[in-house]
Amino acid sequence: MRMKKYFSYALYHMLAKKLPASYEKLNFGSKRLRAFCGKQLLASCGENINIEKGADFSTKVELGDNSGIGVRADLKGKIKIGNNVMMGPDCIIYTRNHRFDNPEIPMNQQGFQEERPVSIGNDVWIGGRVTILPGVNIGDGAVLGANAVVTKDVPDYAVVGGNPAKILKYRKN
Repeated sequence: MRMKKYFSYALYHMLAKKLPASYEKLNFGSKRLRAFCGKQLLASCGENINIEKGADFSTKVELGDNSGIGVRADLKGKIKIGNNVMMGPDCIIYTRNHRFDNPEIPMNQQGFQEERPVSIGNDVWIGGRVTILPGVNIGDGAVLGANAVVTKDVPDYAVVGGNPAKILKYRKN
């Protein structure tokens, strides 16, 4: 089992990650190859997933059915992504940050804060270049507008945007 994981890691980083995006006419089966690697590497992996070109992800990521990781996305740490989640390109999700609480010690010598997992509900649309910070929970049916910096929890069916992200409206009452 361990060899299969090492093989999948090498296959993903040396080949699959570099193949064309799934929506390109000549994609050389990239969606299937990246899905195969994802099933071996992710903490859990649903059916009909889509990991796009250039995506970088932790083995702690859980990816639900019919969900995707966007082009050049960067997912670090324990992240749970529900079912039917769309993710645009260049999204970043962090689960920990640098410590900076002691002004007497240079920040680059203070280490990291404890990991704070991120949870993304079902039927969520994450626009391009969205950044989600540690410990954030995204509710079901939410829409995160392009370039949003999400620093706080997002309720079910909320549409958020901006830096920091604010609720703009709700998809349903």
